[in-house]
Amino acid sequence: MDYSRMKKVLSLAFFITVLTLPALSHALPQKGSPAPAIKVVTTSGQKVTLANYRGYVLVMEFFATWCDGCRDSLPHLIRLNKTYGKQGLQILGLNPGVGGDDLPRVRKFIREERINFPVALVDDDILINYSVQPIPAIFIIDKKGVLVEKYVGFSPAIEASMEKTIKTLLAQ
Repeated sequence: MDYSRMKKVLSLAFFITVLTLPALSHALPQKGSPAPAIKVVTTSGQKVTLANYRGYVLVMEFFATWCDGCRDSLPHLIRLNKTYGKQGLQILGLNPGVGGDDLPRVRKFIREERINFPVALVDDDILINYSVQPIPAIFIIDKKGVLVEKYVGFSPAIEASMEKTIKTLLAQ
């Protein structure tokens, strides 16, 4: 196994271990309840909280640059932003810095993938509060800040379900 791959595997194992232990005693976010708070700074320096998204439908995706499922979901998220952004949809990418994803690497990834929505690096507290494991983990939050849906992974079925949920929430 090459060094880069081994580093990713060890980082992922550490990430899962760190999240599993505290999550055992932490309440999991439940559909229909307020989304856990976030307070992040985007890669462009903008401070963001959930309050910034009140009145909008918010899709948050926890991702890593090396995650194949995350790469698979990107074209869909970019298209959703183009299609529904003017109708009240907001998308926020959240990177936990796992596997060596530091700020320069994430910025490069944003440029290369032509990501058209804000991205922020997040700390362990947000990962624990959202019970993120594994990635990609996608959360849909309504205009009032209520957690509506959580998806783990990415597939055509998730893509269709997300779009249906988003259309329904935008119409409300």
